[in-house]
Amino acid sequence: MEFPHHLKVQSGNAMNASDKQELQQTAIRVREHIIRMATDGGCFIGASLSCADLIVYLYSRVLDISPQRVSDPGRDYFLLSKGHDVPAVYGTFAELGYINAARLANHLHTNDSIYWHPNRDIPGVEFHSGSLGHLLSVGIGVALDIKLRKTSNKVYVMLGDGELNEGSIWEGCLVAGAHGLDNLVAIVDRNGFQANMRTEDLIPLEPLEDKFTAFGWSVRRINGHAYEEMEAAFTGHPFEKGKPSMIIADTVRGKGLPSIEARPDRWFVNFTAEEIDMLLDELHGIGDAALKSESLYVR
Repeated sequence: MEFPHHLKVQSGNAMNASDKQELQQTAIRVREHIIRMATDGGCFIGASLSCADLIVYLYSRVLDISPQRVSDPGRDYFLLSKGHDVPAVYGTFAELGYINAARLANHLHTNDSIYWHPNRDIPGVEFHSGSLGHLLSVGIGVALDIKLRKTSNKVYVMLGDGELNEGSIWEGCLVAGAHGLDNLVAIVDRNGFQANMRTEDLIPLEPLEDKFTAFGWSVRRINGHAYEEMEAAFTGHPFEKGKPSMIIADTVRGKGLPSIEARPDRWFVNFTAEEIDMLLDELHGIGDAALKSESLYVR
């Protein structure tokens, strides 16, 4: 089955109401996939749901890549540094034709490569990740290689906000600024949590804009669930010639499921089949699913 690649921001095709509706519907289906992966071993559901809208948007409207071009040297690169959130990527790949959606049922099974972290055996995955703090440096290396080859493709790296406690992130920020890598875009999924703690209660990160600016980046801050704000932020980058671009996307951990949104204890979950059904109902706002779910999750 052919999956047409969506119109790109770079091509000057402004997002209209139909485009926005398509993005919203795709994101709902991606969230369904994430929820279904939260059983039989579980997954990191909270942060996967927080970045789902961003990943759907990137693959639908920004990245110059398609299921047919995953090995094209002229493609854009997307690196998920916070690799534990890969269910959002798996779900997006299933919806946009990179992998057969039926493979998602193999999550954590030994007969497939669909597991807790990205695996390059899956078409479209650029690099293994899981150990936090690594892939910004990888992305810098790829972006520098692109500069040396004098080609126009770009590199996008998604970071977790808790991941910013890794010193390698800030070393990488210094290097990217020093080399003027304006073909590099980093996105921070700023959901406010690190595992089962709030980031500001552990090692405060704010003011993030000032920090990244001081390290030589051009910075914008957006609502990571608002497609209009994503469209404005991702249009026309680099934000400043000669500087890497940083987008801080404020998000809600567990977005789409009110019963687990912003809950410190719902970062990794392993739900029963009954709970999965209730979560799917809650996602779609069916009946009193949220109330039933809330009673199940208070343990």
